[in-house]
Amino acid sequence: MRPTFSEGGKLSKLHSVFEGFEAFLFVPDTTSHSGVHIHDSIDSKRTMSWVILAMVPALLFGMYNTGYQHFLAIGGLVDKGFWEIFGWGALAVLPYIVVSYGVGLGIEFISAQIKKEEIQEGFLVTGLLIPLILPIGVPLWMVAVATAFSVVFVKEIFGGTGYNIFNVALMTRAFLFFAYPAKMSGTSVWVTTRGSFGFGAVLPVVDGFSGATPLGQAASAVGDSVHFTNIVGQPLTWWDMFLGFEPGSIGETSTLAILIGAIFLIVTGIASWKIITAVFAGGIGSILLFNALAVNIYMAVPFWEQICMGGFAFGAVFMATDPVTASRTETGKWIYGILIGVLAMIIRVLNPAYPEGMMLAILLMNIFAKLIDYYVVQGNIDKRLKRSAAAAKKGGNHE
Repeated sequence: MRPTFSEGGKLSKLHSVFEGFEAFLFVPDTTSHSGVHIHDSIDSKRTMSWVILAMVPALLFGMYNTGYQHFLAIGGLVDKGFWEIFGWGALAVLPYIVVSYGVGLGIEFISAQIKKEEIQEGFLVTGLLIPLILPIGVPLWMVAVATAFSVVFVKEIFGGTGYNIFNVALMTRAFLFFAYPAKMSGTSVWVTTRGSFGFGAVLPVVDGFSGATPLGQAASAVGDSVHFTNIVGQPLTWWDMFLGFEPGSIGETSTLAILIGAIFLIVTGIASWKIITAVFAGGIGSILLFNALAVNIYMAVPFWEQICMGGFAFGAVFMATDPVTASRTETGKWIYGILIGVLAMIIRVLNPAYPEGMMLAILLMNIFAKLIDYYVVQGNIDKRLKRSAAAAKKGGNHE
């Protein structure tokens, strides 16, 4: 089929589209002829594929938890088996994945055709990240609008994959949060009680139902301590939060599933263990300080509960480690990660109007990532110049 899409063929104008599908299915038979002198078996497509595999545990559990929270809310959990719960959740989550990939890849294909360039594989990861960081109650048309905005104005306008300053998936969430706040916050967006493709018919919610997440409960708590409950008022333990049986964004609830993905990324060398470790260190360190100086209930929540709430763990593993928008120097990775963890907890604990700080912390540090690298490199240059000057002076004195 290649001659048909090559120069002179009937469909040569669609060469970028053909090349994109061919590169997705097969190993490219071309290599760099200038500018790059070292090659290995890893290309961007395979890097993206490893990241997608690492997100599978969070995705699968997110599907199950979506169904679990739905049937718990309508009082139908007792007579439902595993596959019924998972099936309902999968049907509810699948449209978000389809819309994200359909809109994002559509724009990428059109952009590549206009610029007559190859289609980059970066959106393979972004297209899955977007649904995983959204509540299940967001209308699909909003997801389409936000995805289109982010791909065009956050990625393509800067030059495409590898040139964007901000994390594209997080900017999609930020756009939704500030443009449609009612659909991204509150207690009505995290658990859906509507049917999914005719399955799991709508029923009245049980008495005492509340879709409040642990973050929301901590932010609005009164008294001496926070007593976390699930959506029907039953006690919610730390173990429940660690496993992920709590309302929240689709892929962010299970810290266990996220850590499995983190181990996979670290073992394969795809993600920086330094950034992941630094984010957790910064977050835990700041929470320990808040615990010691607690003047409100939220500041007194222990770190093992804080890291299991909201999108902290997911952001540390899959967002902060984005190689395009993160710091690249080894020292810079530590600084970048620690600052994300600290800022996330500061925003979360000290701003009750916005009890989740991971998104804003990462986007803010995206701005400073390259500045951090600049000063790290410049610091190394200055040290070498001083050593060189000292060596030269010592040699002159010896002579």
